[in-house]
Amino acid sequence: MTPILPQATLGLLGGGQLGQMFALAAIAMGYRVAVLDPDPDSPAGRLACLHIQAAYDDRAALDQLAAVSAAITTEFENVPAESLRYLADRVRTSPSAECVSVAQDRITEKRYLASRGFPVVPFQVIETANDLNQPLDSCLPGILKLARLGYDGKGQVRVKTREAVAEAFAQLGAKPCVLERQIELQTEISAVIARTADGQTACYPVAENRHRDGILDVSIVPARVSVAIAEQARDMACRLADAMDYVGVMAVEYFVATDATLRVNEIAPRPHNSGHFTQDACVASQFEQQVRTLCGLPPADTRLLSPVVMANLLGEPWHDGSAAIGRLLAGSNVKLHLYGKREARSGRKMGHVNLLATSTESALQQLSLLRDRS
Repeated sequence: MTPILPQATLGLLGGGQLGQMFALAAIAMGYRVAVLDPDPDSPAGRLACLHIQAAYDDRAALDQLAAVSAAITTEFENVPAESLRYLADRVRTSPSAECVSVAQDRITEKRYLASRGFPVVPFQVIETANDLNQPLDSCLPGILKLARLGYDGKGQVRVKTREAVAEAFAQLGAKPCVLERQIELQTEISAVIARTADGQTACYPVAENRHRDGILDVSIVPARVSVAIAEQARDMACRLADAMDYVGVMAVEYFVATDATLRVNEIAPRPHNSGHFTQDACVASQFEQQVRTLCGLPPADTRLLSPVVMANLLGEPWHDGSAAIGRLLAGSNVKLHLYGKREARSGRKMGHVNLLATSTESALQQLSLLRDRS
């Protein structure tokens, strides 16, 4: 594959914060960025040399993006897979439509993982009301999750009985779902990997993740798990990327059970919230890796330079100009990243911080003090 070098234009489907951070990395490396996103005020669109304001399945807009781009990627998995197929016939595109289609549907994802020997929690597919008649005890108590378009805890209902499953299925609009058994957890972790078209891989240190109301709250790196578990997570992510012939940056989220076994929770075919620590604590960020893998360049160094805690900034306290922002900027070891979203509301990701410290424990203590004052 001939490398795509700086001054070329890279196309991007999606204009949110992940697209913004991709654009910042690409521009810093000397590339231009064109964005296709329907939002006239999208964070990535404001940085782009060209913002095509259109739907992701608008063929004329896709043709325009392909015409100006040397290669195209996506910032999130819910773009139509058919749009990626359409683009791939015209210009270098990664990740592939096939990889994205696996990750954007929980039914397809669970079946894909299980069929290839990757460990997952016990699950059952519920696509219609008739499926509620099948035996469900092996997956109870559990969580009923929409197969498509659920994120940050949305589209999920905890259930304990068959009756509760039926009620939850109706509550979720009787749309296809996956019922996953709840298991006793030690913690949750993730591994972010970059893979090139010729199979070169580079995996970041594993992150330990804490969630609040279904939304990632804090990522702790290095993860406070055994060396064996961390290595298993990294190895599994590499094997999964190879099995999918994946090109790009991908995150694999895991459950760590109390018996110290791993289960794959989800695949994210893109840079991931839990990988934001790489922007300040590693030799190269996950967004630089996204540029590199798209352009046919070898992966960059993934070494961790400092213990780090990444914390999401959600809602009103983290809007532009607030006193809380001033307190963050006063910290000499606090790296602030705001997404430039115009409207702040409860639970909305407005930005994140990376706290670099001599230990993750001291970074967590500092974070707790900052939050107490906000």
